[in-house]
Amino acid sequence: MFDRRRGSRVRLLSACAVLVFSAQGAASTLNQNVSWTVDRSGTTAKYRIVAYGDSIYAGYNGSVSNAARYSAPTVDAEYLSALWNADIESIRRTKSGAVASDVYQNKIVGERSYMQASTTRVVTFEMCGNDGLQARTSFKGQSGTCNYSVLDTAVNNCKTYVAAAMDYINANAHPNTRLKVIANLYYPGYNADNVQSSCRDSATGQTVNLRDRFLPALVKMNYWMCEYARQKGFKCADSFGEYMGRDYDSNGDGKIDSEALKYVAGESESSYVTRITSTLKSTLRDANTKLVSSTTSYDYIQSDDVHPTYTGGTVSAGLWGGSTGTGAPRYTSFSGGKSPIWNNFGHERMGWSISVFNPPSP
Repeated sequence: MFDRRRGSRVRLLSACAVLVFSAQGAASTLNQNVSWTVDRSGTTAKYRIVAYGDSIYAGYNGSVSNAARYSAPTVDAEYLSALWNADIESIRRTKSGAVASDVYQNKIVGERSYMQASTTRVVTFEMCGNDGLQARTSFKGQSGTCNYSVLDTAVNNCKTYVAAAMDYINANAHPNTRLKVIANLYYPGYNADNVQSSCRDSATGQTVNLRDRFLPALVKMNYWMCEYARQKGFKCADSFGEYMGRDYDSNGDGKIDSEALKYVAGESESSYVTRITSTLKSTLRDANTKLVSSTTSYDYIQSDDVHPTYTGGTVSAGLWGGSTGTGAPRYTSFSGGKSPIWNNFGHERMGWSISVFNPPSP
């Protein structure tokens, strides 16, 4: 099994291999719903964070029956509990394998009641990862002349449903909601995709580098996630920067790589895409070896080369339904706003990146 504490790598079957693609390439999905309450000693106040998404927020770990207890939204619940001195209920309404339209229609719209509760203070969502993964699989399977339209379709679908999701949450989340956050996409398989295609470009007659084709599509998705967030009153937790860049300045430009890679409010799509895919491309790293210093790295991606690593055990979530549980916080205070393991695991890093936007009071 996967050793979540050390981040060692033993091959698992991934959600995208088992759940997303059938033999015919059609999508199938798995609901993985969890309610976990961070029960803080000495307080009776209780607030809610609601998270909608696919296998990332689900805390998928290769199992059809359980998931990570502390996926990113529940990590943030722990930060909220300390900040507000309150119990925090983390509601995760997720579907592993779901494309953006499915997350929007069947989770955000279909299960809107969870964010309509008066105790709701934070609503967060993520989507589009499976749109990208399915487009990648389709493109990898091409022969003859390359058809790039599958990548364009994924980008356009992502834009459509991210905007729709934000509009719907704005209209339906309880008025007590203090914070709305989207988490954008990291690039799973960044090193593995550094190979040539089987298809050939129509203009050059040559095969193309898969990573060079996939990266701009993913970056466009990320741009619109953060840009729509700016336009529609959301915050954008930049998972791409957090996962794909070193936590120090590797190229001597005076900026920490992980910060330099992040979306800058108000920049144009073309500027952002050029910055990530050209200007700063040499600073990108596969998140399997996330460098938090020049000498220390952690594995942010499980052995399926898709899903974030985690610690803190599992909860039931999958074929036999979701689960509800309660437990004391692992950490009751955070020096400098960071847990001792904030940068050691993929979910811990994503949860922290959401937490930086937490309002000081509920």
